[in-house]
Amino acid sequence: MPCALLMVTNVRVDRDRRGLGQGACHAPLRRGDPDGTDYERAQTVAERAPIGFIGLGIMGKPMVRNLLKAGYPLVVHNRSRGAVDELLGEGGAIEAADGARAVAERVDTLITMLPDSPDVRAVVFGPGGVLEGLRPGALLIDMSTIAPATAVEVAEAVAAKGGRALDAPVSGGDKGAIAGTLSIMVGGAEDDFARARPIFEAMGKTIVHVGAAGAGQTVKACNQVAVAIGYAAVGEALVLGSKAGVAPEKILQVLGGGLAASRVMELRGPGMLAHDFAPGFRVNLHRKDLGIALATGKEHGVPLPTTATVAQLFESVAAAGHGDLDHSALLTSIEAMALHRIGD
Repeated sequence: MPCALLMVTNVRVDRDRRGLGQGACHAPLRRGDPDGTDYERAQTVAERAPIGFIGLGIMGKPMVRNLLKAGYPLVVHNRSRGAVDELLGEGGAIEAADGARAVAERVDTLITMLPDSPDVRAVVFGPGGVLEGLRPGALLIDMSTIAPATAVEVAEAVAAKGGRALDAPVSGGDKGAIAGTLSIMVGGAEDDFARARPIFEAMGKTIVHVGAAGAGQTVKACNQVAVAIGYAAVGEALVLGSKAGVAPEKILQVLGGGLAASRVMELRGPGMLAHDFAPGFRVNLHRKDLGIALATGKEHGVPLPTTATVAQLFESVAAAGHGDLDHSALLTSIEAMALHRIGD
């Protein structure tokens, strides 16, 4: 048992301390914990049921840290062991399980944060998967970005096993995951959304129930269309102005103060100026997401001509060997066509 949980066993009644009301139980204040914050966090952990979390990549790992900060004990699993060991080494109410089924057997709420539809299908439906260990009434929250049809398939399969499911993809990149300010778009039943909302609030700031199963993934596809086109627009503006002789940083300064301002420009503009494309969200993942958007458009009879063009720009970045860079590296495709590197 983690030491944080052991702290809860040594309690006394203090009805007046810090105005928390009659009958509240608290441990004696400890040296190094003058206001009782550490104790109260431990007490919260002891009172909450553990959450399962599968997928500890660029997004999943900081999301786990924010759940721990909010007082949720966790049971985690990842395909590679390094991220698991890193989190265990940081301490807190966190334990590791040796597979998806083992996680599902130990929790009533389970989050998955995986790269693509095949990964989600393998973890949920595959041998040793979530469905094999799912508890009756358990809630599966898939926060991956996958095809809406796959989200519906997962929800139906979970329901057939006596569980509940939400698709809850996120936007905000690694910065939002670290800061706990993600935008979370949720598909599924209203009562399941209400059940999960306190968990979402530990990881995100904008949390919206958008409809039935699969609707969260549909809205995420819309988000990825807008973000991709935003990167293309900023890239074209920077290359145009730079090749015409204007300093790129001056371009960003002016555009950022007017109607052209955007979160893409605010968060990734400085990195684009410096050609710093350390991955927060990789080109290859955005390629995948645009494929989902184009397929969804075709399914519903919605032409997406601009999206199709920007998708080809992402393909060119990947073909140049840059698929593992941040998606702001879309700039390099525009620079290559213009035979100009901004700032040169």
